[in-house]
Amino acid sequence: MPLIPEEPQIHESAQGPHATSATGRNASTPRPVPGPRPRPVPGPRTAATPRPGHPGRGPARPAPPEHSQVPAERPAAAAPETRTVPQVQLVPASVDGALDAAEEAVDRLLDSGHAPGDILVLTTGDQHPWATHELSFGENSYWEQHDAGEDVFFAGAPAVDRAKARPVVVVALNGGGDDTVARVLPTARERATTLLVVCGDSERVNSVLGAGV
Repeated sequence: MPLIPEEPQIHESAQGPHATSATGRNASTPRPVPGPRPRPVPGPRTAATPRPGHPGRGPARPAPPEHSQVPAERPAAAAPETRTVPQVQLVPASVDGALDAAEEAVDRLLDSGHAPGDILVLTTGDQHPWATHELSFGENSYWEQHDAGEDVFFAGAPAVDRAKARPVVVVALNGGGDDTVARVLPTARERATTLLVVCGDSERVNSVLGAGV
């Protein structure tokens, strides 16, 4: 009977990266079999990441605060400005004595506590000597004293419109025509915020400012 050669016994060894093939070479790591890639399971969408520097795609702006439904109150209408009517005091005097009467009225006002800058003196005829003297240095320096408001200021009829308001205005009717008096007295009453003193003929004053002055 023929002898059957004995089959070589194969001894099991640990298979690993260093396993040696039958030919003596290291066995290469098996490559994965190519096939269709698994698709990711769709989930809830999220906001796209904003691109740096891209306008309009920055962080979400906070929601504006809710406005109250209560209607806004309308501002109260400003009350109409009311101008106080100055008290009118008449000092009877002739044309020649009106300027002296005005100076005496100024002295009484100062003695009663009025500040010099509170008093404005207007003349309808010749300028007061103080005004004539100050105007000799130029109108600029003359009106600078008026604007400073630190002393009694004297002005003639031509400058009555330029004079500013003061608490007390004294008018000397020492000349001038009726048209001059009719222009100076109403303007003087507008410039006086507290008291208007008129030195002159009472009938002439009443005809311009009204009876009962």
